[in-house]
Amino acid sequence: MQVQFREIDTFDLWIWVEFSTVPSEMERMYVEEVFNSWFYLGKLGGFNAENLQVQEEGLDLSYMDYDAEAGDDAMMALMHNMGDFEYEGVWGRCWFDLGTSDAIALDVLVNALLQFSKDYVNIETLIVGGENEDWPIRRQQDLVEDGYYV
Repeated sequence: MQVQFREIDTFDLWIWVEFSTVPSEMERMYVEEVFNSWFYLGKLGGFNAENLQVQEEGLDLSYMDYDAEAGDDAMMALMHNMGDFEYEGVWGRCWFDLGTSDAIALDVLVNALLQFSKDYVNIETLIVGGENEDWPIRRQQDLVEDGYYV
C-alpha cells in the first residue's frame, strides 16, 4: 500500500482510499468499520500524545505505576466529526474533523490500514488530505447543509 500525504487541514480533512478493484459490499463494510473504529477512539480522546505513559515507560511494563491524574491534566485531544464514506469506482473517501486529536491518530490509522490491506481488502493507495482532481470534494458549507455538523 502506497501512502501519500497532501495538504493537511485537520479540521477539514479528506482521506482517500484506492482499491485494487471495485470493492464489494462486504469489503466496503470492513473498510468502513476500520474508519468508524478509529474515529470512535478519537472521539473518546484516545489519540492524546500528552498522555502516553505506557509508551514512555519502555519495555518493562510489569507493575507499572499509572498516574490516572496525569491524564486529567493533559489538554483534551478529541476528534469532532466524521462524514459518510463515499465510493466512486475503485476510490473511496471520507471527511473528518480531527479536532484537537494529535498526529499520532494518523500514525495509528496508517498502521491499521497497512495490516488491513495485507489481511482483508487490498488497498493500493492511501491519500491523506488534499483533493482528487477526478472527484471534487465538498466544502465545509456543503457539509453543513448536508447535516454533518450537529
